[in-house]
Amino acid sequence: MCLLTFAWKTHPKYKLIFASNRDEFYKRNTASADFWDENKQILAGKDLEAGGTWMGLHKNGRFTALTNYRDIDNIKTTAPSRGMLTLDYLQSNDSPKAYLEGIFENIDAYNGFNLLTGNTEELYYLSNYQHKIIQLQAGIYGLSNALLDTDWFKVQRLKKKFTEMIDAPKVEENALLDLMYDPTKANKTEVQRTGLPIEREIMLSPMFIKSPQYGTCSSATILIDYDNKVRFTERVYNINTGEKTDQHFEFQAAT
Repeated sequence: MCLLTFAWKTHPKYKLIFASNRDEFYKRNTASADFWDENKQILAGKDLEAGGTWMGLHKNGRFTALTNYRDIDNIKTTAPSRGMLTLDYLQSNDSPKAYLEGIFENIDAYNGFNLLTGNTEELYYLSNYQHKIIQLQAGIYGLSNALLDTDWFKVQRLKKKFTEMIDAPKVEENALLDLMYDPTKANKTEVQRTGLPIEREIMLSPMFIKSPQYGTCSSATILIDYDNKVRFTERVYNINTGEKTDQHFEFQAAT
């Protein structure tokens, strides 16, 4: 996953309001979000090549999300799949903090990542480019392929629009999903610089990415209210036809 924003314990109705875009090579084989056959407690999409996931929820109220940290000069070709970190958390019985403490010694074996682990009461963040387990306090956050709240064009743009949208008692999933469909690109003075050619940096700069081989494949929202009712919506984009398909899941977290 490549872009997300969330409000944690700032809204009068929802503990968590979360919106994200998953960017990927179109040819990579993935499955849309669903309750997994091998574990009906887990709701997540699936990477059918490596077996993990980019984000997911458990019926006990645990949730997790992961983005890659872009560092093209330090790619490990034999590194384990980062998507297994999210899956392992959902399958574990550890608290959000304890899980991160358990993997901390081995995080440098992976290519760059940002990992969120949470439940209905607490939320933590860890990056192997920062090496610090951080408990997130109430606030609005943005994350892409650098550290949390790095001021990339797309992160700043998304946080601003997201903050304005959720400044209301009622939050609509469709409106959040529509918000994520923003192909506005940065110009040369605004664009992030991560070591790629400037043309590719600009191509990767919008919230919603379109290119011949790589782009935004799906968007998702999570709403968790103060009664621990969970609503998850995923919108999948058909790259060939331009059609959008939404699916919605709802459950009461068994905390």
